[in-house]
Amino acid sequence: MKRTFTIITILITLSLIGIIFFQVTWLQNMVLLRQEQIKEKINAATKMVGDELIQYKGNYSPGITKSDNLLTDDFSIEFLRPTTVGRRFNNAELSEKIRNAFKRMGIEKMQFEFGLIAADPRNNLVGKIERQSENFGRELDDTLNNYSPPAYTLITPSGSAAENLAMDEHLFIVGVNYKTFAFKSLRYNFISAILFTIIIIAAFYLTVRTMLRQKKLGEIKNDFINNMTHEFKTPIATISLAVDAMKNEKVLQDREKISYFSTIIKEENQRMNRQVETILKASQLEKQEVELNLKPVHVHEVIKDVADNFALQLQQKNGRAELLLNAENDYIDADEVHFSNLVNNLIDNAIKYSKDNTPVFVKISTQSNGKNLIIRVEDNGIGMNKETVKRVFERFYRAHTGNIHNVKGFGLGLSYVKTMIEAHHGEIKVESTLGKGSIFTIELPLKKNAHVSQKVS
Repeated sequence: MKRTFTIITILITLSLIGIIFFQVTWLQNMVLLRQEQIKEKINAATKMVGDELIQYKGNYSPGITKSDNLLTDDFSIEFLRPTTVGRRFNNAELSEKIRNAFKRMGIEKMQFEFGLIAADPRNNLVGKIERQSENFGRELDDTLNNYSPPAYTLITPSGSAAENLAMDEHLFIVGVNYKTFAFKSLRYNFISAILFTIIIIAAFYLTVRTMLRQKKLGEIKNDFINNMTHEFKTPIATISLAVDAMKNEKVLQDREKISYFSTIIKEENQRMNRQVETILKASQLEKQEVELNLKPVHVHEVIKDVADNFALQLQQKNGRAELLLNAENDYIDADEVHFSNLVNNLIDNAIKYSKDNTPVFVKISTQSNGKNLIIRVEDNGIGMNKETVKRVFERFYRAHTGNIHNVKGFGLGLSYVKTMIEAHHGEIKVESTLGKGSIFTIELPLKKNAHVSQKVS
């Protein structure tokens, strides 16, 4: 079983790692593909704007037409001036044309910079920058984060009136932070992938947790069956021996022996009944079917009565119980029967788990702080290790002591105690040192205007 569990866990872990790896790879490839798509769109937008602007290269200067008087001085000056797109459009108009092209390509939210540079086609020398946006030079140099396609050359159309008169112009458009823009455009894909990964991890966690819990429940079941078998075998064997003895003719003729063996049978029968009742109570607690009959109770009186019931057991072990009931207020709303039982279980555990050849010492003290009543039950028993302290309130849990059954029980006592204390709106904590004893600390709310009854929840 353990080997199977390990193999399943390894396989699930490898599957999870594989899924996450391929998902990360898929996302990386998706980002790279989106970056290439955006670069293509910037290229297309640049060509779209360039094709539109080149139409204006063959026109006369603004305000001059072919019908104007060619002999006027003003016309001769204007006519000799090179016709350029830079003179035809200002920065705002060029920016608007680029923004419209970006919008048509589906990247309207992307930031951009642009520049329009004039060049003399006769000597292929770059002239001046006619138009440029505010941060064009800086963003053009940042080739790591930005993308700028090759310049689109605006050449004067052949056969136009301005052919060989206007300088060629080069349009530069820079897509700013195109990688970040590509990543943001995939944000919903990333969110979906992350959510999907979280779901897979959660499913993996729940699967492993459930498997561990099932394994733990299997161990608890086996321990419980072993304990129950031992607990029932002893009284059954005793009853069987008593019945066999009563069949003896000498015993049948002796009333005292008949009475003695009858008493043994009755006690062992009652013992089995108590064990059955314990298991039934645990079942009721699990189903939350136990009802509490709450009423005002003096805790000190309950503790004294329960401690008196253990006087004989303590005497047999040369032990003693010390009561330091110093709480100024010991009045709480409680179910007297269940509250007595939980105190009984704590003292009974202190006696059961005492050290051999050492007088049992149980100390019960109380104090109040205005809101809560604090009860401390201390013993000098065998104590518990850290693992046992963590699990001591679990149903059916018992500290492993090998196959020795010197301590009787099903591991339900402290689980019952914790359930009852929580049903009374209290808390219980345990401190223990192996070989030195344990301290159980209970805090319960002092009496208020309380209910008559309530259900365990």
